[in-house]
Amino acid sequence: MTSPAPAPPPAPVTPQWSRPDDAERQARLDAMKRRATGLLAIALLVFVAASVFEPQFPWLGYVRATAEASLVGGLADWFAVTALFRHPLGLPIPHTAIVATRKERIGQILGTFVQNHFLSHEVISANLRRVHPAERGAQWLADRDHARQIARQFASGLAKTLEALPHDEVQELVSEIVRNRVRAFRVAPALGKTLALALGDNRQEELLNAAVRLAADAVRNNREVIRERVRAETPWWVPPVLDDKIYQKIIEAVERLLHDMVMDPSHPLRTAFDDAIRDFIERLQHSPEVIARAEAMKEEWLMDASTVELSRRLWDGIRQTVTNYATGAGADGAASPLDNGLSEFGTALSSNPTLLAEIDDLLIDLTAGVVEKYRHEIGDLIAQTVAGWDPEATSQRFELAVGRDLQFVRINGTLVGGLVGLLIYSITRLVR
Repeated sequence: MTSPAPAPPPAPVTPQWSRPDDAERQARLDAMKRRATGLLAIALLVFVAASVFEPQFPWLGYVRATAEASLVGGLADWFAVTALFRHPLGLPIPHTAIVATRKERIGQILGTFVQNHFLSHEVISANLRRVHPAERGAQWLADRDHARQIARQFASGLAKTLEALPHDEVQELVSEIVRNRVRAFRVAPALGKTLALALGDNRQEELLNAAVRLAADAVRNNREVIRERVRAETPWWVPPVLDDKIYQKIIEAVERLLHDMVMDPSHPLRTAFDDAIRDFIERLQHSPEVIARAEAMKEEWLMDASTVELSRRLWDGIRQTVTNYATGAGADGAASPLDNGLSEFGTALSSNPTLLAEIDDLLIDLTAGVVEKYRHEIGDLIAQTVAGWDPEATSQRFELAVGRDLQFVRINGTLVGGLVGLLIYSITRLVR
């Protein structure tokens, strides 16, 4: 069997450097090329004219020498500039088309340069410390519009995640989590501790006083209802006068009892109430029977269908709330608690220089450490990327980037060459 043919090498990658102003940059480059070439053409015309008329007018020797040196300088610099990007006149002259033929070496030099001068720990640290990233971030976050933007982005991502989850499975998971959390929570002892904390320092006295005042108000505001009730409950043969006497005795007894409870801290009913409260709290925390009864009631509630419905509503409510916030549904322009919280956090952070400095140190050490660790890989990536570019496209892009400035080299070469030629010719005429 014949072995399969080797796969062809991958085609060179054309660098994607397209910019909106490429056409304008190309036009400026072409215009500068025409100026440099036009100056060279003027030097050629002057050289030819001066050479023709020099026998009749000897002083044109200075002009000819200047034009001749301008031609030499301009042509030399034209060759040098052109050789960077392509072969001059299409001739494969050695050491020309440098960008295209040496792009691998250029990539290595560029990668090494970036490693040593841009990605070192000292450079990264110095530049980050100069911009105060923590302070800038805090000031940016303190703006409520920015805080709202961050909150909406977070909520949007969370909403997409929630929408992608299978609703039935998540709802069942929420129900299971609710059941497990409730089962792990011992109702009676927790209620007992809560009541003990709430009624500490004899706060039950305040509760009892409030209850007594409420009862007194109820008696005072419902006298007619009590009168009618007494009349309805007494036999028919009891005279109405006796009904009124019974009613008066009931009202007086109740009001006297309530008054005595308020005025006498050691009233037997107060003592009984305190004892009952303490006994109730003690039994909630330590009585096995009460704890077992509360757990049984809790388990009965958990097995009820209403628990599943509660879990479903909880899940739907969370998902709908996050979605509404992320999409801004029903927003009236008012800031949400999350917006306010983020904004206030940014404001508080901005006013704490010590914390800002600590965050800066953390960010700088972390960023500089990561860059320092991977800077060699970044340099190698730059070198490999440049090496994989298409040679012709790379030359075109480099020329488009710096070619216009290099045309000044040609212009300067033409002008400076002419001046040097004039100087040399003048010196040789003087020393004869």
